[in-house]
Amino acid sequence: MTTNISGTGLVVVIRGTTNFQTGLTISQFASDSDPLGIEAIKIAESEMGLNGDLQVWSKAVPIALTLNVIPGSDDDLNLQILGDANRVGQGKVSARDVFTATVIYPDGEVVILTGGILTSYVPGNSVGSNMRIKTKPYMFEFQSKT
Repeated sequence: MTTNISGTGLVVVIRGTTNFQTGLTISQFASDSDPLGIEAIKIAESEMGLNGDLQVWSKAVPIALTLNVIPGSDDDLNLQILGDANRVGQGKVSARDVFTATVIYPDGEVVILTGGILTSYVPGNSVGSNMRIKTKPYMFEFQSKT
C-alpha cells in the first residue's frame, strides 16, 4: 500500500484575541527551514527509588509550534505585526493576544491548538552568508490540542 506523506498544500490559520480575530491564513512557507514544526513534548517523568522501585508522575507542558515563512511575504509581514503588537517595551503596551492555531494538512487532517502565546520572533531582517535574507521563525506555545 502506498501512503502519500506530502506536505504540499499545508495551511495554518492563526487567530488572536486582539489581532487578526477573523484569522490570518499562513501558506507562504519557507524552503530553507522546516515550514511547520511541532516539537515532541515530555509528558511524564520517572526515577528509581532506593530499592529500585519505579516512581512516575505526569507533567503538564505546553505544545510548541514553529512557523517559518518566506521572508518579506505577506505572511511574514502579518506575523511581524503580531510580534510587534505583543512585544513588551518601554512606553509600549503589549496586545497580550491569546492565540488559536488551526493546522490544516493536505490530507484533510485538522489539528486545533488553543490557549497560545507568541513566545519568540525575529523583529527584523538578517542576511546570511549566502547573501539571502534569513527566514524568521515565529514560535508559539499552546495550552491545549483538540
